Amino acid sequence: MTPRRAASGFSLIELLVALAVFATMAALAYGGLDALTRTRAELARQEDAFRDLVRAVAALDRDLGAAVARPVLGGGGQTLPALLGSADRIEFTRLGFANPQAEARSNLERVFYAFDAGTLRRGRYAVLDRAPDTVPELVDLAVPTAEFRLRYLAPDNRWLPAWPPQGADPAALPRAVEWRWQTRAHGEIGGTVELVAAWPAAAAGAGP
Repeated sequence: MTPRRAASGFSLIELLVALAVFATMAALAYGGLDALTRTRAELARQEDAFRDLVRAVAALDRDLGAAVARPVLGGGGQTLPALLGSADRIEFTRLGFANPQAEARSNLERVFYAFDAGTLRRGRYAVLDRAPDTVPELVDLAVPTAEFRLRYLAPDNRWLPAWPPQGADPAALPRAVEWRWQTRAHGEIGGTVELVAAWPAAAAGAGP
């Protein structure tokens, strides 16, 4: 009689070792994939935050560069200067209010920037001369902010913490506006925008 050949295959110990190796490799692969996913998500978040900052800075510089010497009436009938600014808030009339449908209205717009509750907001009014119930449309610029500071260059080249100076013409504009923005994600950035001394009458337009 020929002895029966032992059955070939893996022993229980070999199977357990193989499973342990496979589990270890799977855990390492999952950890690497998870780290990669979190890194990509963080990069996307930083990219979005930087894009929001660039957009906000561009809007601020564009608005200031289009400031025009046009005082307005407040909700109580009082005259508001063409540019009214403090250390952390600025309101002014700007040129370039888009009018694609050629409506019977001015191409000027009243806007403001104000630091409040850890963020900078841009506001705009639908009309220049406001009624008592006129309220602004607010947009959060989505940039976490620690501090926002402004100062104003007078015609005699003095930097002032507020505008207009005592006794100044309501239509007077500073020569330039300097802003400093302490953001929580990108540190401090800043800029100085020179204002146009006088726009052509045709550019400034008229209207409510």
